Amino acid sequence: MLADSLIFPALALFCLGWVVPRLLAAFWPEGVKPLILLGLVSALILFFVAAGVFMALYVLGGVPFAALINLGFAAFALHFARLGLVSALFWGPMLLLSVAGLPKYWVRENW
Repeated sequence: MLADSLIFPALALFCLGWVVPRLLAAFWPEGVKPLILLGLVSALILFFVAAGVFMALYVLGGVPFAALINLGFAAFALHFARLGLVSALFWGPMLLLSVAGLPKYWVRENW
């Protein structure tokens, strides 16, 4: 039970912290400013993915989706935004390591 509800989602978010910047880097221009923007876009993507993962965990745990929205959209959005931000403890360090390692693969730009 614990592995399904906590360990696997945390591990998946941790791995996505590595994968998302690497996938975006394949289409992203090289350079310092684009690298910073890549990190910000990756963090934003992971924030929304994490909020979606938590929403899915609630629904899979037996909470009806209608009950989640019952208190109003603002409360619903704020709750999952907080969970998305807290999940940065899982994917944030891996995202930083992944983005920091990208310049060694640059061909046209120098660090």
